[in-house]
Amino acid sequence: MQSKEQQKVSMFSQPMALWAVIFACIIAFMGLGLVDPILPSIAKNFNASDSDVTLLFTSYNAVMAIAMLITGVISSRLGIKWTLIMGVIIIALFSFLGGLSNGVWGLVLLRGGWGLGNAMFVATALTAVVSMSKTGVARSIILFEVAVGLGISVGPLLGGELGSISWRGPFFGVAGLMVIAFILLMTLMPSPKRQAQSAARKKTSLLDPFRALKNRALRTFGIAAFLYNFGFFTLLVYAALVLGHIHHFDEHQLGYVFLGWGLLLAFTSVFVAPKLQKWQGTVPAMCVQLLLFAVTLFVIANWTYEKEVVVWMVILSGAFLGNNNTLITTGVMNASTIERSTASAAYSFLRFIGGAIAPYLAGKLSEWYNPHMPFTVGGTCVVLSVIFLWFNRKHLKHVDAVEGH
Repeated sequence: MQSKEQQKVSMFSQPMALWAVIFACIIAFMGLGLVDPILPSIAKNFNASDSDVTLLFTSYNAVMAIAMLITGVISSRLGIKWTLIMGVIIIALFSFLGGLSNGVWGLVLLRGGWGLGNAMFVATALTAVVSMSKTGVARSIILFEVAVGLGISVGPLLGGELGSISWRGPFFGVAGLMVIAFILLMTLMPSPKRQAQSAARKKTSLLDPFRALKNRALRTFGIAAFLYNFGFFTLLVYAALVLGHIHHFDEHQLGYVFLGWGLLLAFTSVFVAPKLQKWQGTVPAMCVQLLLFAVTLFVIANWTYEKEVVVWMVILSGAFLGNNNTLITTGVMNASTIERSTASAAYSFLRFIGGAIAPYLAGKLSEWYNPHMPFTVGGTCVVLSVIFLWFNRKHLKHVDAVEGH
């Protein structure tokens, strides 16, 4: 619900504590695309196969998925501030250790640790942004998506620039930025004493996210996200390997391609998605955007060896993913009366399970069949997510009613 007072306040007129969380969010989401431009370099340095290096994303997402189930338990006992700070410390530690790694399997394990920190931070950050914002749920989610988009877009650029010096550079870079985030959160976030008192009023249990999935609307969004993440991470991870191995892109070039992708993602998530939601409704708009994303994957599947086609389809897909990210996040937040942190944890668990399977599957499909197959399978999974959403749309009608109210 958004009051008249909230509507009058600018989306960017927020407390300093919220901006500290937003800054940390940007750095945390850099981790998603930061490794992209250096995947071919890591494969070359460690003499690893494509499926081996995709495990950097599989371990990251798998740990995130499982850890999402305990974030509510931790944050309800420690409070938002200390959960965020713990997440930042863990990210900084494991990214720094990743930069010291001397083998692909050690790097895979350390990326899993990075995923643990990210899970603690991301699930709590969305709750923190919504609770501290002066502008209501809808516009605070857009602000969160700005941070997501900036992090995802700047990550590949930073990864490409630092990766051109050494593949270790991006890992050390994130560790350094997280130290800055730690200082900002420590000094600007509200006092932990007040938060601890608030948290003590209601402590969540490990079973709460599973209970939350009994809600038909939340479960529908989670399964849809599980399916479309096969397409998302096929594009994010395997497309980088195709451009690196087949089209011989270096770290700089890969960084610029995914910078373009991320900038489009950020722009549409903030400026286009809200208009699509008002015009078409959440579920119809999601279905259209996901179908358009599936088309880009099928085009890449058909013209994998055409460099310009792959580059432009990767960049264009960012627009459709940006729209969908905002639409589905808003839908999840309005899906039920369940506490938002619990709803976010339950949904994220399903979403990141898809993100864990997809990268490794893409690498294996290319080894078993050919470079076209991962994109074909990814696009098919995205289409299945649309079919699933459409057949369950009657359980999601209230999402727009809540938003409108």
